[in-house]
Amino acid sequence: MNKLTPSNLSTAGHLPKLEALEGQLALRLTAHLSRGAQALPHDISERLRFSRERALASRRAVAMPSTAPVVLAFGRAATLGGDTPSFWLRLVSALPLLVLAAGLVFIQHHHELQQIAVAVEIDSALLADDLPPAAYGDPGFSEFLRNGDAP
Repeated sequence: MNKLTPSNLSTAGHLPKLEALEGQLALRLTAHLSRGAQALPHDISERLRFSRERALASRRAVAMPSTAPVVLAFGRAATLGGDTPSFWLRLVSALPLLVLAAGLVFIQHHHELQQIAVAVEIDSALLADDLPPAAYGDPGFSEFLRNGDAP
């Protein structure tokens, strides 16, 4: 059984069929309501007309804010746009960038501290050893290490 669900609408190609069914339902519903409105007595239809006009007038009287966000689409990206973004919106938009920059600075600082700690460990091992540091540069030292001769 092939049921229409939101997950398989786009994959099964049923979206145009669903839109056609919605259109047919809308036409039937409006025709039924129009027939019912014609069958109403004159005083009721006048009260309905007056109520409709009042509702439309009150809707027109409500002023839409001029700074309402508008969704702008550029290709596959959608952004909120408007007249002029506020200071707080700009600050909050820049906050992730600032957190990222601070994180990168912290990572670099931590990495440098680790390198310094490794260098200190190597230097302290060299200085605490029985051999002088100049011995490590001697060409015969590698032979000494291979033979394992102890002094």
